[in-house]
Amino acid sequence: MREQHGAPRSYAAGPDVHALLDETIGANFERTAAAYPDVDALVEVSTGRRWSYAELNREIDWVARGLIASGIGKGDRVGIWAPNCAEWTIVQYATAKVGAILVTINPAYRTHELAFVLRHAGVRMLLSTSEFKSSDYRSMVAEVRPELPDLAEVVFLDSSDWEALRQRGENLPADQLRSRMNSLTPSDPINIQYTSGTTGSPKGAVLSHRNILNNGFFVTDLINFGRGDRLCIPVPFYHCFGMVMGNLGCTTHGATMVIPSAGFDPAAALAAVEQERCTALYGVPTMFIAMLGHPDLAHRDVSSLRTGIMAGAPCPVEIMKRCVDTLNMAEVSIAYGMTETSPVSCQTLHDDDLERRTATVGRAHPHVEIKVVDPETGTLVERGATGEFCTRGYSVMLGYWNDEDKTRDAIDDDGWMHTGDLAVMRDDGYCTIVGRIKDMVIRGGENVYPREIEEFLHTHPDIDDVQVIGVPDPRFGEEICAWIKMRPGSAHLDADGVRAFAAGKLAHYKIPRYVRLVDEFPMTVTGKVRKVEMRAEMVRLLDAQPQ
Repeated sequence: MREQHGAPRSYAAGPDVHALLDETIGANFERTAAAYPDVDALVEVSTGRRWSYAELNREIDWVARGLIASGIGKGDRVGIWAPNCAEWTIVQYATAKVGAILVTINPAYRTHELAFVLRHAGVRMLLSTSEFKSSDYRSMVAEVRPELPDLAEVVFLDSSDWEALRQRGENLPADQLRSRMNSLTPSDPINIQYTSGTTGSPKGAVLSHRNILNNGFFVTDLINFGRGDRLCIPVPFYHCFGMVMGNLGCTTHGATMVIPSAGFDPAAALAAVEQERCTALYGVPTMFIAMLGHPDLAHRDVSSLRTGIMAGAPCPVEIMKRCVDTLNMAEVSIAYGMTETSPVSCQTLHDDDLERRTATVGRAHPHVEIKVVDPETGTLVERGATGEFCTRGYSVMLGYWNDEDKTRDAIDDDGWMHTGDLAVMRDDGYCTIVGRIKDMVIRGGENVYPREIEEFLHTHPDIDDVQVIGVPDPRFGEEICAWIKMRPGSAHLDADGVRAFAAGKLAHYKIPRYVRLVDEFPMTVTGKVRKVEMRAEMVRLLDAQPQ
C-alpha cells in the first residue's frame, strides 16, 4: 500500500511493540487495584475526598451491585448527566463491571438535546446532579420525562438517591457481580457518546471495552505514565478526552486521577496542580491560554509538572513554548482523533521537537493504520498532498447506535473510518490537519455542526431559511454566525432574539453570536449554498467594525 508507481504514498501503521489489552475495563481495573492497592486512585480537590485503588474498587463494587439490584442488565443503557465529580468516575467503572452501556451526556445540554439522547438510546436509568451553573437539571428532567417511556428511574447523585442506590445491593449474593463480570467480553459495547450530526440530529458512537481501554492505555503510555504520576483533569468526563484519555489513561497505569473542579476553572486547575503535586495536565489550547494568563500562576508552584496532553484544536507555537517554559511541561504531547475512533489516532511523542508539536498532530498510534486519500476516488495521495484522513484498527467504533446507514457512510467495507478531515502526511509520517471536508465549526475545543443549529432555528415561526457558518474568533478559535432569511411580513430578528429563542434549548456554545439578515444566500450554479463566500463576507464585515 505504501508504494505506488515508485512514489511514497500517504499510508502508515503504528508500532505494535506492546500487545493490545485483551480484557474488560472491570477486569483491568481490578488488576491495577491488586497491584497498587494503597496508591491514590482518585482525588476530588474541591471536597477533599480521596480514594486509594483498593478503596475505589470497593466503592465501585457497591454501586455495581446496586445497579444489578435495580434490574440493570448487560447491554441496558444507563445515562449520566453531570459535570466532573467523583461519582461520575465511580459510575463509569461500575457500569463497565455490570456490562451496562454508559450514555454520556454533555452537561451543557438543554431540554431539546437531552430528550433526543435519552429517547434515541433508550436510556433505562439516568444518573444526574440536581444542577450545574445555570442549569436546573431537576426541572429539565421533570419536563422531558413524560416523553420517555424507557426511562424507569432517575438517581440524583447529590441527594439521598445515591446512598439508596449504593445500599440497594447490600443483600445481593456475593457471587452475582463476579458472575456478571465473567459473562462480559472485551468486544461488548460499553459506551455511547453522542456527536453532533451534519444532518441535524446527534449520532451515538458505540464504543467497546477494547476500543476505549486500549486507547486510554496507549495515550498515556506514549507520555511514559506509571505509578506515581498524578493527572490533573480539567477536561470534561462526558467526552473521550476526560473519561478515556484521562480516567482510563490513569487506571491502566496505576496513576492518580485528580479532579480540580466541576467545570473548567483556571485558578482551580493551577491550585490542584500545586496541592496534589500533579505531574501531568490536560486541556484544549483555550484552557492552557486561560491558565497561562491567570494572575494566580505567578504564585503557584507548578514545578511538579512534566507532561500532559493538548488536543481539540491546533496549538499556537507561542502557547506551546509557554507550556514548556512556564508550566514545566517539557514532555507535553499533541493528540488528534475523534469520538468514533476512541478517540486518538495520532499523537506526538514526549521527545518530539517544537516544530512537530505545533505543526503536526503526530504519527500513527500503536496498532492503528492511517492513510490520506483522494476524497473523490478513495486512492492514496502522495506524501505532502492533501486528502481525507482515514484510520483503521482496534479503535474504530462498533458503529452508530441504531443507524446502519450512517455507519456504512462512515466505515467502508475494508474497515476504514472516514473522518471527513482534510490532512497532509509528511515524509516523516507525521500528519497535519488542514481543514474539514464539511463545515464543522470548532468553538473553544467543542465540535459544532452547523446543520444541527440550522435544523433548530428552522423551528422559529418567523425564520424562512437559515445557514450557519463559523467565523474566526481570537478567543474561541471560531464563533457561530447565522445568516437568516425572514418570512415575508415578519418582524426582524437580531442576535439577542436568536439567543432568547435558543436559551434553554441549545447548549450555550451552539447559540450564534452573530446574526445577519439577508434576502438571499450566495449560491452555485447548481443551487448549492456558497458557505465559503458567506465566510469571506462575514470576515470583511467584522473586520470593518470598530474595535
